Amino acid sequence: MKIMVREAPPRSVWALEQAGVHPLLAQLYAARGVQNPQELDDALARLLPPTSMKGALEAAQLLADAIRDDKKLCIVADYDCDGATACAVGLRGLRLLGARHVDYIVPDRVQDGYGLTAPISERVKARGADVLITVDNGIASFDGVARARALGLQVLVTDHHLPALRDGRIELPDANVIVNPNQPGCAFGSKSIAGVGVMFYVLLALRAELRARGHFSVRAEVASRPAEPRLDTLLPLVALGTVADVVRLDTNNRRLVAQGLKRVRAQALPAGLAALFVAASREASRATTFDFGFALGPRINAAGRLSDMTLGIECLLTDDAGRALELAKALDAINRERREIEGSMREQALAVAESLFEDAAEAPPAICVFDADFHEGVVGIVAARIKDKFHRPSFVFASSGASGHGHELKGSGRSIPGFHLRDALDLVAKRHPGVLLRFGGHAMAAGCTLNVDQLGRFEQGLSEVAQEWLDAATLTRRLETDGALKPEYRRPDLVDTLHHEVWGQGFAAPTFSEELEVVSQRLVADKHLSLKLKHRGEPVDGIWFGHTEPLPGRVKLAFRLDVDSWRGERRVRFLVEAAEL
Repeated sequence: MKIMVREAPPRSVWALEQAGVHPLLAQLYAARGVQNPQELDDALARLLPPTSMKGALEAAQLLADAIRDDKKLCIVADYDCDGATACAVGLRGLRLLGARHVDYIVPDRVQDGYGLTAPISERVKARGADVLITVDNGIASFDGVARARALGLQVLVTDHHLPALRDGRIELPDANVIVNPNQPGCAFGSKSIAGVGVMFYVLLALRAELRARGHFSVRAEVASRPAEPRLDTLLPLVALGTVADVVRLDTNNRRLVAQGLKRVRAQALPAGLAALFVAASREASRATTFDFGFALGPRINAAGRLSDMTLGIECLLTDDAGRALELAKALDAINRERREIEGSMREQALAVAESLFEDAAEAPPAICVFDADFHEGVVGIVAARIKDKFHRPSFVFASSGASGHGHELKGSGRSIPGFHLRDALDLVAKRHPGVLLRFGGHAMAAGCTLNVDQLGRFEQGLSEVAQEWLDAATLTRRLETDGALKPEYRRPDLVDTLHHEVWGQGFAAPTFSEELEVVSQRLVADKHLSLKLKHRGEPVDGIWFGHTEPLPGRVKLAFRLDVDSWRGERRVRFLVEAAEL
């Protein structure tokens, strides 16, 4: 482990401080690429305009026509938190804007697989729908879109995933309209927006289109037309989906999340979201991005992994507090089951991975693990754990549970900086035709399906690509930090301020590093290292969760800041992330 310090450009720090930003925050923001105070303005007026997202205006026209003609709309969702929140935002938003017939379908992870398929399109048609809308999927659903069009459905694809590559060329499905910032020709400035964000932007464009058509009343006394609805009520769901999908928090995404958090803290949130805070033993009034990413998001995701994401979507849709709490408790129970399965799988997977080499430093450039007892719903989480432990691109496979597909394996992969996983799969597919039945994803996370007898060829192909693309420097684990912490910043109120800010993927939460004296150390619950440290000559408590190896008397540690309450006194403690030994 090499602990690095981020560079904070002095001019950017100075500009932020001159604008009244606290010196510590100015340093943290500058080190994350913020150059001027305007980038910190989270006002809704500063959001990128919907007109810059390719397809948004055409989508607005299609949906406005559908509302005018009283057509039936059906959303095809995805079974993760981004897909669930995108579905809930779409349903709530379309109803607010006047759609009277809006339904949804969630693909079954096991039976349907990922995305819009031909059978799903047939189910949508059987429900009597006129318009099929995908959220967080569809950009590579060629067969599903073609079947929907053949059945006479209008198809609107809203997605944020990368388009499919065929013979080195980008290919798009034949939908009526596609809204995706990553499609060719789209000038939208936030390529990292989540699927729920794309759907929110479609609703913004639709509202503008309806406004231009005179759909809304200007005066309250005009009863023949509805008043123009506020769409900012959807922002708590947009924020949750954005953080949970671990997309890069660029300036526009940070604004969406910040606005959502403000409403959650003011208790202006849907009943289901409020119930999830209760089920997770969190306080909505003190909500943070950590709550979204590590408490609420996993509970929504668990439904799609082990059960039916309909539970998660219904929780986000209901306005009945009692029903919401009932659903939130069910999601909490499923998440507990997911953790148990994941824990067992993780131990098995790590044992298999460790059996491949004697020392973690000698791990192969890419790791593939399969066990017939693995559950396909949690392979992605386990792949992430293996990646974290060995700092290698990692794939975990499970047997498909879909009827008639028992000969197939479903794999989920997680990567490290410097290794684009989706592009790696594309190269494997080109070099080894027939190995991959399906694949897709992003730079850091991807999935694929293959026949069980092709696992060896896939493992060999991925290893070859990893050997070519990865060098010793890339395979060396590095942790970027914000350097030493000034003792005057070791205050509970300042830690509260830091927790209040928007942190996440691509805009990492503050982590400090410096050499500290270890006064004493002991194990807690046989799996956590409790520490008494000296920081700049002053005592401070610390804890390293999940670490059991003792530390030397003086050691360079990377740590985050937390506040611990003891007998009414609030004290800062260090949450250790790593040690440079």
